[in-house]
Amino acid sequence: MATQKEIIDQAFPETLKILSDLIKFPTVSGTSNLKLIEYCENKLNKLEAESFKTINESTQQANLFSTISGKKKINGGGIILSGHTDVVPASPKEWSSDPYIAREKDDKIFGRGSCDMKGFIACTLAMAPFFASENLKKPIHFSYTFDEETACLGAPLMLADLKKRKINYSACIIGEPTSMKAITAHKGYNEYVTYFTGLSGHASDPEHGVSAVEYAIKYSNKLMELRNELKKRKPKKTVFSPPYTTLQIGKINGGIGTNVIADKCTLDWEARPVSQEDGEFINKNIDSYAEKILLPEMRKIYPKSNIKKITVGEVVGFDEKEGSEAVDLVCNLTGDNSKDVVSFGTEAGLFQEFGISTVVCGPGSIQQAHTVDEFITFDQLKLCLKMLFDLKERIKV
Repeated sequence: MATQKEIIDQAFPETLKILSDLIKFPTVSGTSNLKLIEYCENKLNKLEAESFKTINESTQQANLFSTISGKKKINGGGIILSGHTDVVPASPKEWSSDPYIAREKDDKIFGRGSCDMKGFIACTLAMAPFFASENLKKPIHFSYTFDEETACLGAPLMLADLKKRKINYSACIIGEPTSMKAITAHKGYNEYVTYFTGLSGHASDPEHGVSAVEYAIKYSNKLMELRNELKKRKPKKTVFSPPYTTLQIGKINGGIGTNVIADKCTLDWEARPVSQEDGEFINKNIDSYAEKILLPEMRKIYPKSNIKKITVGEVVGFDEKEGSEAVDLVCNLTGDNSKDVVSFGTEAGLFQEFGISTVVCGPGSIQQAHTVDEFITFDQLKLCLKMLFDLKERIKV
């Protein structure tokens, strides 16, 4: 019987190869991930996994859910290993090398998505043959989703499909980069785009135009006022740092020149609520301000002026649960009981809302996620492989 060290030594080179292949797929959020999904599906189906996909309306993005039941082909229950396939954009001119070509240096592998979170997916695929070769007490499920980075658009489609199948799952491990520490809670994540429509004109005659940019600034100032109010609303007891709901303006775009009154402007902004009530507080106040204050001012000059807020996504938070089966499982597997919470969002709250005991734990540091020259260390990949090996040992007959 092969030892843990022997199996990890065998799986590690394969992990690097798979990760290199995954990085080559430029699966930026909002673009097609079908080739990557096909790659993963082919690998799992060679192990006689049972797979199904859920595809979005554009037919260019898909989730993959595959199940390995081991030699005995057991059904029902089981543990989900989940990762998202999309990555944030990368500007090649800012990187030391092509962000979509894996580069190994100093016991690290560089490339967009190496840390967030194709490293985890590579580990699960590299260990899949070892799960398939065992008599398992519980199935292992591989969940690979699209567009997590843009308000978790893919996972709800897959979870809705799972609900129709009426299968109960023991636990879910979301492999976001946590340096292999068990994460028990995180804030929600709400993302919005607000569109402003005014009336263009010559800058020398501002009374006969409606500047969409200027009204976007007023709207932004109101959001900043709400941000200060959110600090005052912080709960008396909270596990988060910072302890209050955060609000941030990420992007503003409008106008064509300094001498032209801008008739179009867009504002991208987000909030990370510590409670559902805070999310409602933000929306109620900013919507009221736009409708009762800004729009009447704009429409005095140009009746067709408009402010339209689009909800990109409102992702539920991940709540800390006492006696969590998933948290206890990961802590036992890693030997690390020092649990933590984070402020960044994941799909964990969606799985938890679905009724599955969930934990966030994966290789790599969040400090490397979304960065130029993103990387993951060999040591972190090996720790993840060790966790998956110990999981295999725990659920085999």
